[in-house]
Amino acid sequence: MAAAIDEAAAAPADAAAPTEPEPAAAKEEPEEEVAEEEVALVEEDPREHLNVVFIGHVDAGKSTLSGNMLYLTGFVDKRTIEKYEREAKQRNRESWFLAFIMDTNEEERAKGKTVEVGRAPFETEVKRYTILDAPGHKSYVPHMISGAAQADVGILVISARRGEFETGFERGGQTREHAMLCKTLGVRFLLVVINKMDDPTVQWKKERYDECVSKLKPFLKTCGFIIRKEVKFMPISGLVGSNVLNQVDAAVCPWWQACVDAGDHNTTDATLIGCLDKLTIEGRSAESPVRIPVLDRFYERGTMVMGKVESGRIAKGMKLTIMPTKQEVKVEQVYVNETTPVFSAKPGENVSFKVSGAAIEEICKGFVLCSAPVCRAVNKFTCQLALVELLEHRPIFTSGYTCMLHAHTCETEVTCSKLLSQVNAKVKPKPGAPPRPICFAKQGAVVIAQLSVPETICLEVFEDMNQLGRFTLRDEGKSIAIGKIISLDE
Repeated sequence: MAAAIDEAAAAPADAAAPTEPEPAAAKEEPEEEVAEEEVALVEEDPREHLNVVFIGHVDAGKSTLSGNMLYLTGFVDKRTIEKYEREAKQRNRESWFLAFIMDTNEEERAKGKTVEVGRAPFETEVKRYTILDAPGHKSYVPHMISGAAQADVGILVISARRGEFETGFERGGQTREHAMLCKTLGVRFLLVVINKMDDPTVQWKKERYDECVSKLKPFLKTCGFIIRKEVKFMPISGLVGSNVLNQVDAAVCPWWQACVDAGDHNTTDATLIGCLDKLTIEGRSAESPVRIPVLDRFYERGTMVMGKVESGRIAKGMKLTIMPTKQEVKVEQVYVNETTPVFSAKPGENVSFKVSGAAIEEICKGFVLCSAPVCRAVNKFTCQLALVELLEHRPIFTSGYTCMLHAHTCETEVTCSKLLSQVNAKVKPKPGAPPRPICFAKQGAVVIAQLSVPETICLEVFEDMNQLGRFTLRDEGKSIAIGKIISLDE
């Protein structure tokens, strides 16, 4: 529709002034250059940019917490909040008003369930952030994956309310699957917030907080998180805002300051935003080749592409290659936060950019825009695979097993071509000894396998670039395995 409107608007202008296109262009160019010079100064912002994804079970309070963070940091005004309060009251859902900041469509507001990944920027004096509010319902896990694939930090929202924590954490609850997917998709830090501490069934009791933490720690360790370095815990109230920007009143929660002073559960900051400000993401290199997995594309007076800069630096005028089609394009303009034009964007930035040389139908989600040397495109690869939770009616993983693969922003069908060996962490293989071949594997096993996909996809070896070298296998709406790529086969 937007493309049709743009073309219709452009046609009369071209017809009306066929002999004067160059003067018109000459008048516009200086204005564009001035605007870009001003924005280029902003682009050199020394503050680090972090993508923060909110994950957790349905009704844990993810949208309310993310909406309140925007309000408390001044990125949503009070008038807007009052409008949402009136709307929520009309729906007899007074406590949902903060969630309306992130849940913008009618379906989400009517049901109180996030469907699409909500996006919103905010900043502090120390850092700039993009909030990714992921859906919690199991029907929308693919949407959650696309959000978590963009994230550097995960905020796992746990409801402390009696019954809600147990429902989310038991098998079938999304707390487990979301935490595992976060680690698989490359989230560097996980902040576990025990929400709804002000609920009448909890009343900021330390016993309930400790109970939730003690049950979560062993599970997060099995997901691959290093608890002491990568996971932090804190109690909050997303609705009231306690421990979000400002610390909870000592009269309400007298034990929290003592926990912070002692560094209990790896937390030395009393508030969530204070904790985020002190996180540092290492390993980002602006000097590496450009890698931008395509999250979406659309038409707006040209072909626009959305994605996260995983490595390298993208700049106006740069020539990139679309993989796996090997088509070359030129970057005409780069935007951050969807609307702010900038001269260049560094690793970690969520960008949208206009390209010339390719039509919208020639770029698909899961493609990768690269600079030389380009990303490999393969239809067969060797990987290390951890079988986390197989289906009850398909308890054996063997050659011929078919399911869905999620790698960065790519989603495709995949088949196990061959099981090569099983990894036993307790037994060290003898030097030079050939791996012991296997015919099948059960839940809990770690195997070396060769997987194949029907069409070529863009991947990297995990050791070279972990963001494009890890993946998840899902079957019938359930995550069954996580893996990392060892080698890419011709």
